[in-house]
Amino acid sequence: MCHVIVTCRSMLWTLLSIVVAFTELIAFMSPDWLLGFPRSDSSASRPGVHSGEYRPSLGLYSRCLRAGSRGVGVSCGPYAGTFGEVASGFWQAAMLFLAAGMLVLGGVACISIFSLCFQSILKKSIFNICGLLQAIAGLLLMVGLMLYPAGWGSEKVIGYCGPEALPFRPSLCSLGWAFYAAIGGTLGSFLCAVLSAQAEIATSSDKVQEEIEEGKSLICLL
Repeated sequence: MCHVIVTCRSMLWTLLSIVVAFTELIAFMSPDWLLGFPRSDSSASRPGVHSGEYRPSLGLYSRCLRAGSRGVGVSCGPYAGTFGEVASGFWQAAMLFLAAGMLVLGGVACISIFSLCFQSILKKSIFNICGLLQAIAGLLLMVGLMLYPAGWGSEKVIGYCGPEALPFRPSLCSLGWAFYAAIGGTLGSFLCAVLSAQAEIATSSDKVQEEIEEGKSLICLL
Protein backbone atom coordinates (compact mmCIF):
# COMPACT_ATOMS: atom_id res chain seq x y z
CA MET A 1 0.00 0.00 0.00
CA CYS A 2 1.24 3.47 -0.87
CA HIS A 3 1.53 5.84 2.07
CA VAL A 4 1.89 9.50 1.17
CA ILE A 5 4.15 10.97 3.85
CA VAL A 6 4.73 14.71 3.92
CA THR A 7 6.91 16.38 6.54
CA CYS A 8 8.54 19.81 6.63
CA ARG A 9 12.01 18.34 6.22
CA SER A 10 11.11 15.93 3.43
CA MET A 11 9.21 18.65 1.53
CA LEU A 12 12.11 21.09 1.96
CA TRP A 13 14.53 18.47 0.60
CA THR A 14 12.26 17.77 -2.39
CA LEU A 15 11.81 21.43 -3.29
CA LEU A 16 15.51 22.24 -2.86
CA SER A 17 16.49 19.23 -5.00
CA ILE A 18 14.32 20.52 -7.84
CA VAL A 19 15.59 24.11 -7.49
CA VAL A 20 19.25 23.01 -7.48
CA ALA A 21 18.78 20.88 -10.61
CA PHE A 22 17.12 23.75 -12.50
CA THR A 23 19.74 26.24 -11.29
CA GLU A 24 22.57 24.13 -12.71
CA LEU A 25 20.73 23.59 -15.98
CA ILE A 26 20.06 27.32 -16.47
CA ALA A 27 23.64 28.23 -15.57
CA PHE A 28 25.05 25.61 -17.97
CA MET A 29 22.99 26.94 -20.88
CA SER A 30 23.63 30.63 -20.18
CA PRO A 31 26.20 32.67 -22.17
CA ASP A 32 26.87 34.87 -19.13
CA TRP A 33 29.85 33.05 -17.61
CA LEU A 34 32.35 35.74 -18.65
CA LEU A 35 31.63 39.39 -19.41
CA GLY A 36 34.11 40.84 -21.89
CA PHE A 37 35.75 44.24 -21.68
CA PRO A 38 33.61 47.23 -22.76
CA ARG A 39 33.62 47.79 -26.51
CA SER A 40 32.48 50.68 -28.64
CA ASP A 41 30.22 50.31 -31.62
CA SER A 42 30.74 53.11 -34.12
CA SER A 43 27.40 52.40 -35.76
CA ALA A 44 25.68 53.12 -32.46
CA SER A 45 27.24 56.54 -31.98
CA ARG A 46 24.95 58.34 -34.43
CA PRO A 47 22.28 60.83 -33.29
CA GLY A 48 19.17 59.15 -31.90
CA VAL A 49 21.02 55.94 -31.03
CA HIS A 50 22.09 55.04 -27.53
CA SER A 51 25.74 54.84 -26.46
CA GLY A 52 27.79 52.43 -28.46
CA GLU A 53 29.53 50.86 -25.47
CA TYR A 54 28.55 47.32 -24.58
CA ARG A 55 30.04 44.20 -22.99
CA PRO A 56 29.88 40.93 -24.92
CA SER A 57 29.42 37.76 -22.91
CA LEU A 58 30.88 34.29 -23.34
CA GLY A 59 29.55 31.01 -21.99
CA LEU A 60 30.80 27.45 -22.14
CA TYR A 61 29.52 26.98 -25.68
CA SER A 62 27.51 30.14 -26.43
CA ARG A 63 28.04 33.90 -26.62
CA CYS A 64 26.15 37.20 -26.88
CA LEU A 65 27.25 40.00 -29.20
CA ARG A 66 25.71 43.26 -30.34
CA ALA A 67 24.33 42.96 -33.84
CA GLY A 68 22.19 44.83 -36.29
CA SER A 69 22.75 47.75 -38.60
CA ARG A 70 22.24 50.23 -35.77
CA GLY A 71 24.12 48.23 -33.18
CA VAL A 72 21.18 48.12 -30.77
CA GLY A 73 20.25 44.46 -31.10
CA VAL A 74 21.84 41.60 -29.20
CA SER A 75 22.53 38.29 -30.90
CA CYS A 76 22.95 35.26 -28.63
CA GLY A 77 23.65 31.72 -29.70
CA PRO A 78 26.20 28.92 -29.76
CA TYR A 79 29.64 29.77 -31.07
CA ALA A 80 30.58 26.08 -31.22
CA GLY A 81 28.88 23.98 -33.87
CA THR A 82 30.39 20.77 -32.49
CA PHE A 83 31.85 19.68 -29.18
CA GLY A 84 35.35 19.87 -30.68
CA GLU A 85 34.88 23.59 -31.41
CA VAL A 86 34.45 24.50 -27.74
CA ALA A 87 37.00 27.19 -26.81
CA SER A 88 39.36 25.03 -24.75
CA GLY A 89 40.08 21.42 -23.87
CA PHE A 90 39.63 22.43 -20.24
CA TRP A 91 36.17 23.76 -21.06
CA GLN A 92 35.33 20.53 -22.85
CA ALA A 93 36.30 18.56 -19.74
CA ALA A 94 34.40 21.04 -17.55
CA MET A 95 31.29 20.59 -19.68
CA LEU A 96 31.49 16.82 -19.32
CA PHE A 97 31.76 16.99 -15.53
CA LEU A 98 29.04 19.63 -15.25
CA ALA A 99 26.73 17.70 -17.57
CA ALA A 100 27.28 14.49 -15.57
CA GLY A 101 26.51 16.33 -12.34
CA MET A 102 23.37 17.87 -13.88
CA LEU A 103 22.12 14.49 -15.09
CA VAL A 104 22.49 13.04 -11.60
CA LEU A 105 20.76 16.04 -10.01
CA GLY A 106 17.98 15.89 -12.60
CA GLY A 107 17.41 12.20 -11.91
CA VAL A 108 17.35 12.78 -8.16
CA ALA A 109 14.91 15.70 -8.59
CA CYS A 110 12.50 13.38 -10.41
CA ILE A 111 12.90 10.65 -7.80
CA SER A 112 12.38 13.15 -4.97
CA ILE A 113 8.83 13.78 -6.19
CA PHE A 114 7.99 10.07 -5.92
CA SER A 115 9.59 9.95 -2.45
CA LEU A 116 6.32 11.37 -1.12
CA CYS A 117 4.77 7.98 -1.82
CA PHE A 118 7.69 5.54 -1.93
CA GLN A 119 10.30 5.81 0.80
CA SER A 120 12.43 2.81 -0.10
CA ILE A 121 13.91 1.03 -3.11
CA LEU A 122 14.80 -2.64 -2.68
CA LYS A 123 14.59 -2.15 1.10
CA LYS A 124 17.06 0.74 0.89
CA SER A 125 16.04 4.23 1.98
CA ILE A 126 15.32 6.39 -1.05
CA PHE A 127 16.53 9.42 0.90
CA ASN A 128 19.90 7.88 1.71
CA ILE A 129 20.41 6.76 -1.89
CA CYS A 130 19.47 10.17 -3.27
CA GLY A 131 21.63 11.94 -0.69
CA LEU A 132 24.63 9.90 -1.76
CA LEU A 133 23.93 10.68 -5.42
CA GLN A 134 23.63 14.38 -4.65
CA ALA A 135 26.98 14.35 -2.87
CA ILE A 136 28.54 12.63 -5.91
CA ALA A 137 26.91 15.19 -8.20
CA GLY A 138 28.34 17.97 -6.05
CA LEU A 139 31.83 16.53 -6.45
CA LEU A 140 31.40 16.30 -10.24
CA LEU A 141 30.22 19.90 -10.39
CA MET A 142 33.12 21.03 -8.20
CA VAL A 143 35.65 19.42 -10.55
CA GLY A 144 33.94 21.07 -13.53
CA LEU A 145 34.05 24.49 -11.89
CA MET A 146 37.74 24.07 -11.06
CA LEU A 147 38.54 23.13 -14.67
CA TYR A 148 36.62 26.07 -16.12
CA PRO A 149 39.08 28.91 -15.22
CA ALA A 150 41.98 26.81 -16.51
CA GLY A 151 40.65 27.51 -20.01
CA TRP A 152 40.83 31.29 -19.74
CA GLY A 153 44.06 31.34 -21.72
CA SER A 154 42.39 30.09 -24.91
CA GLU A 155 42.24 32.18 -28.08
CA LYS A 156 38.48 32.58 -27.75
CA VAL A 157 38.75 34.04 -24.26
CA ILE A 158 41.65 36.30 -25.28
CA GLY A 159 39.40 37.77 -27.97
CA TYR A 160 36.87 38.71 -25.29
CA CYS A 161 39.16 39.52 -22.36
CA GLY A 162 42.28 40.96 -23.96
CA PRO A 163 45.77 39.60 -24.74
CA GLU A 164 46.75 39.39 -21.07
CA ALA A 165 44.15 36.73 -20.31
CA LEU A 166 45.74 33.61 -18.81
CA PRO A 167 44.52 30.45 -17.08
CA PHE A 168 42.87 31.50 -13.78
CA ARG A 169 43.34 35.16 -14.77
CA PRO A 170 40.52 36.63 -16.89
CA SER A 171 42.31 39.99 -17.33
CA LEU A 172 39.75 42.56 -18.51
CA CYS A 173 36.79 40.19 -18.17
CA SER A 174 34.60 39.81 -15.13
CA LEU A 175 32.63 36.78 -13.99
CA GLY A 176 28.97 36.70 -14.95
CA TRP A 177 25.97 35.58 -12.91
CA ALA A 178 25.95 32.11 -14.50
CA PHE A 179 29.27 31.19 -12.89
CA TYR A 180 28.03 32.26 -9.46
CA ALA A 181 24.75 30.41 -10.05
CA ALA A 182 26.72 27.24 -10.84
CA ILE A 183 28.66 27.67 -7.59
CA GLY A 184 25.40 28.18 -5.70
CA GLY A 185 23.93 25.05 -7.27
CA THR A 186 27.03 23.07 -6.29
CA LEU A 187 26.77 24.19 -2.68
CA GLY A 188 23.04 23.47 -2.83
CA SER A 189 23.70 19.89 -3.92
CA PHE A 190 25.80 19.28 -0.79
CA LEU A 191 23.10 20.91 1.33
CA CYS A 192 20.56 18.56 -0.24
CA ALA A 193 22.77 15.61 0.67
CA VAL A 194 22.69 16.73 4.30
CA LEU A 195 18.94 17.40 4.25
CA SER A 196 18.26 13.94 2.81
CA ALA A 197 19.38 12.41 6.11
CA GLN A 198 16.98 14.69 7.98
CA ALA A 199 14.18 13.77 5.57
CA GLU A 200 14.85 10.09 6.28
CA ILE A 201 14.65 10.69 10.04
CA ALA A 202 11.43 12.69 9.70
CA THR A 203 9.61 10.14 7.52
CA SER A 204 10.59 7.14 9.66
CA SER A 205 9.80 8.68 13.05
CA ASP A 206 7.62 6.97 15.67
CA LYS A 207 4.82 9.44 14.98
CA VAL A 208 4.73 8.43 11.33
CA GLN A 209 4.72 4.73 12.22
CA GLU A 210 1.82 5.26 14.60
CA GLU A 211 -0.27 6.90 11.90
CA ILE A 212 0.58 4.10 9.46
CA GLU A 213 -0.60 1.53 12.02
CA GLU A 214 -3.84 3.49 12.36
CA GLY A 215 -4.45 2.84 8.67
CA LYS A 216 -3.94 6.36 7.37
CA SER A 217 -2.74 6.62 3.77
CA LEU A 218 -2.07 10.38 3.85
CA ILE A 219 0.26 11.47 6.64
CA CYS A 220 1.15 15.13 7.00
CA LEU A 221 3.38 16.20 9.86
CA LEU A 222 4.67 19.71 10.42
